[in-house]
Amino acid sequence: MLRLTWVQPEDLLGHELRQAAQDGREPSAIASRWKAAGGWEAPERAGASPERASRYLRLLAEDLLDELADLPSSLAEDEPTDLERIRSRCPDWPGQPGGRRNAPAPAALEAAWLGRAVGCLLGKPVEKLPLDGIRTLAESAGNWPLTTYFTARGVPPDVLTAYPWNRRSAGTSLAENIDGMPEDDDLNYPLLNLLLLRRHGRNFTTCDVARLWLDELPAGRTFTAERIAYRNLLSGIDPPHTARHRNPFREWIGALIRADVHGWTHPGDPAAAAEQAHRDATLTHTANGVYAAMFTAATIATAATGGHDVHACLRTGLTVVPPRSRLARALTHAIRLAQSHEDFDTVVDALHATHGATHHWVHAIPNTALIAAALTHADGDFTGSICRAVSGGWDTDSNGATAGSIAALLAGDPAALPDRWTAPLKNRLATSVADLDGSGFDTLARLTHREASRP
Repeated sequence: MLRLTWVQPEDLLGHELRQAAQDGREPSAIASRWKAAGGWEAPERAGASPERASRYLRLLAEDLLDELADLPSSLAEDEPTDLERIRSRCPDWPGQPGGRRNAPAPAALEAAWLGRAVGCLLGKPVEKLPLDGIRTLAESAGNWPLTTYFTARGVPPDVLTAYPWNRRSAGTSLAENIDGMPEDDDLNYPLLNLLLLRRHGRNFTTCDVARLWLDELPAGRTFTAERIAYRNLLSGIDPPHTARHRNPFREWIGALIRADVHGWTHPGDPAAAAEQAHRDATLTHTANGVYAAMFTAATIATAATGGHDVHACLRTGLTVVPPRSRLARALTHAIRLAQSHEDFDTVVDALHATHGATHHWVHAIPNTALIAAALTHADGDFTGSICRAVSGGWDTDSNGATAGSIAALLAGDPAALPDRWTAPLKNRLATSVADLDGSGFDTLARLTHREASRP
């Protein structure tokens, strides 16, 4: 029996109940009705429960999803999704830069693409594993604290049984198996956004993003909020309602992993980068899911000038996040933790104690906080940043990718990235996006530089 992940109503409801509790709605009465009818909790780590629900439960889940969407939120004023309302709540919103800004050098952009790929690849084999599993696997291979790619060599069989690698990734992402950069959504979306700018320029609309996805992105390569939005488009629902209709994943990490190109192509203009990320993100996300993308784009736009350290970049990123939002509080907390503790494991344990019981492992709030903590604690060093981001667990490949992109951009040149990280990629990226399969990172850098150089 086919159990398509991330779309079954009976599985979405449990996620929506958790999301409602987080974003200021009161779901207890609806939760009681669902439980009394025999409904279950959301799958803990997978995208679908093992068995299909009865027709009655499925129809009930659809009705309850709509009822939950209609509940008022006590956080609505502090956490808007509309861009003008976001701006109005950000007292330090960045101003327009004076004069024309030069595009980042192609070498810096190549480093950023490579850094994104390396960080993603480092995190792929341990995606979905609990924190203790990541630590045990690395320790068993003599690779803790992390300093290089994961390997199965030397790991006892009982450890591999207790903590199996991500089944889709181990064959291409363990050190002994790497042969170029395998396909991953953390790289597919930057490729799509590069196509977006080539076809529509910087004034693209959210509908342009939707049309590009339908033309170039296979539905099976989408997950969580992106899969829901894709389904909604095929059902005739227009953006931005695609982000809200029966989409409990609208504050998860998907929009954040699409933000890099918006920052790369707006060096020194974090406001414009954030605004562009907003237009992209609102196809699939709301509130904190959108802020995570805007924060990332603004941080990268500041890094792209080559004139700021990682701490200044993160501070700028925070200026586009409403300060009373949950994401702003989580970022501020994470950065303070990283500044206060010498041992990064202590930082990670504190973050998990704060967010682990209440947030899914793909939610944007804990993952964005972890990325900021990793970059802060490593002082922007490339190896230190990606290893800390991945060693912190949760969405390991996405966190490694974003931390790697930022830290590598700050490094400014592929030669500044250790060869042990970049050589196995063989300057080759696999993807199902358009005609870009097998592209080299140097080629992608040139294409990105062209878009960054547009007037």
